[in-house]
Amino acid sequence: MQPAPHFQAPHFGQRPTASGHPVGAVFLAFFISVIVSMIYSGLILATYKDLTLTTANALYLGHALLNGAIVGALVGSVGHRNTGAWIWGAVIAALAAFFGYANAWPLILADAQSPGAVWDMVRYDAFLPARAWWNDESSGGVDWFSPLGLLVAAAAAWGLAYLIGNKRRQV
Repeated sequence: MQPAPHFQAPHFGQRPTASGHPVGAVFLAFFISVIVSMIYSGLILATYKDLTLTTANALYLGHALLNGAIVGALVGSVGHRNTGAWIWGAVIAALAAFFGYANAWPLILADAQSPGAVWDMVRYDAFLPARAWWNDESSGGVDWFSPLGLLVAAAAAWGLAYLIGNKRRQV
């Protein structure tokens, strides 16, 4: 008769083999992306009078890349090999690229006209910043830099989270 293979019962209190904190990674990435978006909105507010269309597009794409890189690095280093954290990091980076642009509109409106003009915009056309993000007023079509910024932010976040998360050894 062959002896049965040794079986070890699981001990209560053992930690699973997976490491990282995916929920903490997502929350940390969210808070940092809000801060980076606020800095971008402030930069646009400070320079909107002197910006050309090319410079504005370059700043937007640079913000999307920077925000995606920061979010991806945080998600990869804190969330490690968790695919869900990587996905949420890409979503957060794309949303941060959009809201960084859209939140600059009320600031510019308050600076150019008055804080009361922001309230009028909210009452009559609350989605004006979102439409301005999408529409190209100079040629009457779609501003393709806007969705490109979302793609750049999401790809940077996913790519860095993947690279950093997979380099981490699993504890």
